[in-house]
This record gives sequence, structure tokens and C-alpha cells, in this order.
Amino acid sequence: MAGPARFEIQGQVSPEFEPVRLAFEDNFARRGELGGAVCVYRHGDCVVDLWGGIRDAETGAPWEKDTMVLVFSATKGLAAMTIALAHSRGWLDYEARVADYWPEFARNGKEAVTVRQLLSHQAGLHAFAGKVGREEIADLDRLAAIMAEERPEWEPGTRNAYHAITLGFYEGELLRRIDPGHRSLGRFFQEEIADPLGLEFYIRLPEDIPDARLARLRMPGIVRSLLGLPLPTLVKALTPGSAFARAFMSNPGTVVPLDESRIYARELEVPSGGGVGTARAIARAYGVFATGGKELGLRPETLAALEAPAEPPSRGAFDEVMRDEAHYSLGFMKPMPGFDFGHEGAFGAPGAGGSMGYADAATGLGYGYVTNRMGTGITADPRDVALRAAIASVTG
Repeated sequence: MAGPARFEIQGQVSPEFEPVRLAFEDNFARRGELGGAVCVYRHGDCVVDLWGGIRDAETGAPWEKDTMVLVFSATKGLAAMTIALAHSRGWLDYEARVADYWPEFARNGKEAVTVRQLLSHQAGLHAFAGKVGREEIADLDRLAAIMAEERPEWEPGTRNAYHAITLGFYEGELLRRIDPGHRSLGRFFQEEIADPLGLEFYIRLPEDIPDARLARLRMPGIVRSLLGLPLPTLVKALTPGSAFARAFMSNPGTVVPLDESRIYARELEVPSGGGVGTARAIARAYGVFATGGKELGLRPETLAALEAPAEPPSRGAFDEVMRDEAHYSLGFMKPMPGFDFGHEGAFGAPGAGGSMGYADAATGLGYGYVTNRMGTGITADPRDVALRAAIASVTG
């Protein structure tokens, strides 16, 4: 078969997880995969570590063991881990007001917003009114001042609205306020999670990472992307000024981590959608959270909070941005109808185009999948679904 299927799948799987290898191969043979990787940790052991296909469609360069790729909103899960670690260290209470830690936040109707509401997409801050571009993102003090002046679009705690890009910036400033070292979220993640666990994942991609380590994304095109949306969401995507359009498409928009000359932006933190790394890193991080978190010093109380069911806003779980029911909790997505993963207590985050990671304490499992061929739509990607179904066939 022509195309990426001619590239041999690399890596290893434990014998009982052979169905995952078959599903990964099928992704290339039948589901249009270009290049990608999947990894599974179970009870602390790496039981699946596979990669294959093409890293760069223009040159035909193969996907290597250490190839990294932009994972868009799958970054949210890694960013939420930083807040969870801060919670375990006693630096914040999920039920406290954000303004207790960030006094300037208490303006324009945000005075009573709790940390839980903010992290769970219930603050009504899903789009910026103030201008936010690369210059503002690069200046954390300037960005913090803009966010302090933002006004919720409705009473916080009453509605869901996916904070596609904004959430990570609010998380970053909150973490800067509570961390004794006042580190940025990207730096904190690197020093307190990535380095101790040996993760090749960056929320602030360094200048010295060579382009040859990075997979180039193959975009589906605007028409295919729009046609992949459910009709109610498509209508909003085509409506200027809608919640969807403002959350995803402008100021700064979800493509701000891209860079034409360097593949991805360097030294720029976009904690809701700018993470770059390997499936191995994502699975390893979630695997630690799925097995007690002793490597990071996580407290049982923190893990219990992450595994607890989502607490919906007062008007129900319907999402004003995504135009469908959604279950969010403490920076993560929870299993829900139409996007089911792991068992009831699982938590994770999908990314635009297909990337996905999650922790499932019921099976002691951490999962990561990354790809450079962007899928369409906002529902679970068929390649990810096939891989997770193969895992479930083994673990139950």
C-alpha cells in the first residue's frame, strides 16, 4: 500500500497488549494516519510504546522514537497536573476563591469565582475582551493585568463554556501567585513534573530543540474542518462574535502556538493548547497520577478530588461554546456520553486533531496518543477510539 503504511511500526508492546499494536497498524492502513505514536503505562510499567509513519509529509522524513508534536488541548491535562501538585503541597484549596490568591482578580464580577469553577470552565471567561496576542502572552505581568480586568459573560458557576485558550493563562497566573518561587506554569511543569519523571514534553518549547525533532502538522483544511462539526456547532463557528468563534478562532486563537519558520513557537507559554511532546511523556505522567503519585508527592486527597465526578454548574452540563453536554473537573475532562474513556473515576484531556491522554486509577493505567494528521470535528477521533477500545479489550 502506498503512503505511510509502507513504514514499519517501531517500538514494543507486552504480549497481552498486542491488540493495541494491531489497532495502531490499522490506523495507518484504514484510518488515514500519517505519523504518530501511542504509549500505555500500567501499574508503573510501560506496556505499549509504538511509533511510526511520516514526521514531515514534505520531505518524507520518518517519525522517530523521540519525535515530538503539538498536542493542542491535550496540553490542558498536563497544565492541570501543575495545579494538582500545588494542591498537594497545600498552596491552594479548590473550593477557595481565586481572589484569595490573586487579589487583582476580584474585579468586574469575578470576586466570588472559586478555583474549582475556574478550572471547570464555569467562570464565563472563555474569551478575552482585551487584546491578547503573542506580545501579551510573552509578558506575564501585562497578561495578568488584562485578565484582572476581564468580565464574566454570565454569573460564574451557572453555565459551562469551554475555555479553549483562556483557561491556561488564568491557571498560569494563579500558579505564579501561589508558588513560593513565582514561576510560570511552563517552568514549574518542567522543574517539578517533567524533569523528575524524565518527560519529553514542553509547555514552553525551548529554542535549542532542533526542528528535526518536531513533526509538522498536516491540516485538514477549513472546509473539511467545518464539515466535521455537528450542525449546532457549525452554525456558531460561522457566526462572527459567537462564543465558539471567540473561544477558538481569535484573540489569540488556537493556532497561536504555530510558527511558519520554526514549526512551533519557541519560548512562548500557551498552557491550554501549546504543549509539544511525545505520547510516551503523556502516558508516563498520567500513569503516575493513576498509581498514587508517590514520585511527585501527591496526596491521596488530591487524587480523590481528581477522580470524583464532575460537579456541573447550576444550569446543567450543556456547554455554551461546544453546544453539547460536557463534563469538566479541576482542569480535566471526565468520561461522558459521546466521549467515554477509562472507568468512572478517569480524568484526561483530548486535543484538536486527535491527540489524547488520560489516567485511570481503576486499572492503574496512563495513556497517551499523538498524531500529526489533524482529524476533523470535536468528537473523539476514530484513531484514538480504536486504540482505547483495544486497551479496554485487555484491561476490561
